[in-house]
Amino acid sequence: INKKQNKKKKLSTKFPKIHSVSVCLPGIVHENVKMGSDGESDHASGTSSDEVQSPVRVRMRNNHHRRISNEDINKRLSLPADIRLPEGYLEKFAMNSPPFDKPMSRRLRRASLSEICFGKLETYIKLDKLWQGTYATVFKGRSKLTDNLVALKEIRLEHEEGAPCTAIREVSLLKDLKHANIVTLHDIIHTDKCLTLVFEYLEKDLKQYMDDCGNIMSVHNVKIFLFQLLRGLAYCHRRKVLHRDLKPQNLLINEKGELKLADFDEGLARAKSVPTKTYSNEVVTLWYRPPDVLLGSTEYSTSIDMWGVGCIFYEMITGRPLFPGSTVEDELHLIFRILGTPTEETWPGITTSEEFKTYKFPLYQAEPLVSHAPRIDNDGLDLLSMLLQFEAKKRVSAEDALRHSYFRSLGDQVQTLADTASIFSVKGIQLQKDPGKRSSMFPESVQGKNRRQSVL
Repeated sequence: INKKQNKKKKLSTKFPKIHSVSVCLPGIVHENVKMGSDGESDHASGTSSDEVQSPVRVRMRNNHHRRISNEDINKRLSLPADIRLPEGYLEKFAMNSPPFDKPMSRRLRRASLSEICFGKLETYIKLDKLWQGTYATVFKGRSKLTDNLVALKEIRLEHEEGAPCTAIREVSLLKDLKHANIVTLHDIIHTDKCLTLVFEYLEKDLKQYMDDCGNIMSVHNVKIFLFQLLRGLAYCHRRKVLHRDLKPQNLLINEKGELKLADFDEGLARAKSVPTKTYSNEVVTLWYRPPDVLLGSTEYSTSIDMWGVGCIFYEMITGRPLFPGSTVEDELHLIFRILGTPTEETWPGITTSEEFKTYKFPLYQAEPLVSHAPRIDNDGLDLLSMLLQFEAKKRVSAEDALRHSYFRSLGDQVQTLADTASIFSVKGIQLQKDPGKRSSMFPESVQGKNRRQSVL
C-alpha cells in the first residue's frame, strides 16, 4: 500500500494539476488550454517556464466538467467572431495583456485574434472618405493591430433584399480567392445597420494611372497590365466566380506595377440578372457592358467579363474609351457603328430579339479596328477582335487569351507562375517609362521599402 501511495505522489509531482480562472462573456463561447513555449498543450508536455498566460478564460456554458480537446478548440476558433465586445473591454484587455512583441505561442496568438480582434469594428480607425454611392461608402482606414492602411467598404443593409446572413455568406467567398492579381479581403464586420468589408489598400487605380500618363501608355506596359488582368480573371472563372463590373476604376495598381481586380461585391451577389443602369450617378459602367446584356439577356457566364477586357485593352492602348455611351440605346449605337449592326449571319437569333427590334438601328458596316487603334500590332488586333464578339459563346476565354501569341514576348515562364506569385518575380519582366508620364508613380528603386498594403 505504501508503495502505491509513493507512486501516486511521484506521478502527481511529475504532472502537476492545472487550475485556471474562467470568465464568461455574454453570447460567446470559446475554450482555451494552457500552452507551452513550443505551442503545444501543457497537458502533453508539462508546464513550461516561459509559458504565456492567455488574457481571456472562457468556460463552457452549463457543462463545468467537460473535457476540453484540441478538436474543440479548433472547431470554436473556426467560427466567425462577429459578436461585439462589451463596452470598455478593449481598454481593459490592453491594460492586462502583455505587449504583442513578447514571445507568444502560435495557438495563443490565433486565439487572441479570434476572440478579441477578428470581425470587430473597433480594430480599425477611419481616416478619410474615399467614395460614396447609393448603397455603400468607402473609407480609407488603418488597422490598430498591424498599423497598415486598409479600405473600409460599408454596405448599408437597409437597402438589401433578403436576409443579411445571405450577403455575409456570399461575400465570404472572397476570402477563398488567394491570387496575386486579386485584391485581398482581410476582414468582414457585421453590425445591425451595415456590412463592412476590410480590403487591402492601394492609392491608384488604372484610370488614375492612365490620367497620370496623359493617356499615352507604353505598349509594353499595356501588355503587362492586360496579362495580369487576364490572370486574375482566369483564376476567378475557374472557380465559377464572375466579376461583372470590370472597368479601369476597379483595377488597382501598387508601386511595383502589380494590377489587382477589386470591387467584387457586384459579382458575388449572385443576382439573376445584370443591371444595365448603375446605382450611382455614374454611367461609366455602361461603357464596358456586352451587347447581349445591354439587350436584356440574363443567360450569361464567364464571357460577360471578357467583353469588358476588350474595352479596357482598347482604352489602355488608345487612351480613350471605346464605347462611351450615355444611355443603353446610345451605347448599343456606338457598338454597332464600329463593329457593324448585327445580322443573323453575325449574331444568330438577334433579329427575333424584341429589345433589338424596338431600337430600329441603322444598318452599319463594320470598320477595321486598326483604323481606331493604330498602335496595336497584328497579334493585339487579333486578340481584341476575339474579345469583342457579339455572341457570348464566341468570345475567347481568359485561359485561352493568356496563351495568345500577343503575350509571346513575355516568355514562357509567366505561363507557369503559382497563383500567388507576381509576374514581376520573373526575371526581365518590368514596366517601362510611359511616353506621356506626368509624375513618377514608381520610384527609381523600391528596394528596402515596405510594399503598400491594400486596395479596394
